[in-house]
Amino acid sequence: MRKIFTIVILLFTLSNGIAQKKEICIIKTSLGDITVELYSKKAPITVANFLKYVDAHLYDNTSFFRSVTLNNQPKDSVKIEVIQGGEVDSTKVFSAITLERTSETGIFHKNGAISMARDAPDSATCSFFICINDQPTLDFGGKRNKDGQGFAAFGKVTKGMDVVRKIQQLHPEQGQYFKPPVLILSIIRK
Repeated sequence: MRKIFTIVILLFTLSNGIAQKKEICIIKTSLGDITVELYSKKAPITVANFLKYVDAHLYDNTSFFRSVTLNNQPKDSVKIEVIQGGEVDSTKVFSAITLERTSETGIFHKNGAISMARDAPDSATCSFFICINDQPTLDFGGKRNKDGQGFAAFGKVTKGMDVVRKIQQLHPEQGQYFKPPVLILSIIRK
């Protein structure tokens, strides 16, 4: 009887997500490691997309190629602070995904949030960015993008924000773009 009770409690716990396995990835860069926790329950489409690139090793030997600071956005009236990376060979890019808006997921662009880069809604593919400090203008209704739909945050940095800040503080030679970029050696599941 006790064994059956234990099994019932375990099944109840698993079905309610209490004991859900966390999705953790390590972004290994030439300047150090960044650990991110992904919220697959809240942003399932975006997390699955990111992990598809991770599992196919398409982020290996890519880079953080862009640093947006308060000082290098002279034409933008709404300023942000992020580092952007993960551009994959265009012949290997998967189809664009549906935009999971922050108003639906509840995952906001706080300090350390990881999010998908995009142009129009439903156009995100491989490129992602990490927020430095809170960036509410990137959330649904924010003014950074004229369409007001925001970006799809899907996790957060749990270790390595010092590496994120180190990358951001490098001085791009051409506006916001690094030459050479900061190498992403690999992104792996933990």
